[in-house]
Amino acid sequence: MINVQERWTPTQDDFDAFARVSGDDNAIHVDPDFCTKTAFGRTVSHGMLLYAKLWGMLKQHDPSLNTTSQSLMFPNPAFAGEPLDLSIKQDTQRRLKMRVVRVADGAECLIGEAEI
Repeated sequence: MINVQERWTPTQDDFDAFARVSGDDNAIHVDPDFCTKTAFGRTVSHGMLLYAKLWGMLKQHDPSLNTTSQSLMFPNPAFAGEPLDLSIKQDTQRRLKMRVVRVADGAECLIGEAEI
């Protein structure tokens, strides 16, 4: 059974690098000055950066794993410089539960499932 956990603190450099690779350079992710005028007050992570980090954890655990589908929700933002707890737990033989939670307040930033 898979049960992997990691604490990770994303940085603005992580957001910027992901924007360059993905092409998603929306100001909410990469422009701190713009973000001071938003409800968040600062840049927020790309949701798929969070998923990519989880996927990397899974591949470190077992490089042979592949997903056939996933379902993801991003109910709260993740911010640069704020620690996150990432976890992947096997629910059934083929289903994984994935979760990213802000350490500071317990807010869920990613909730998802993946079929392997």
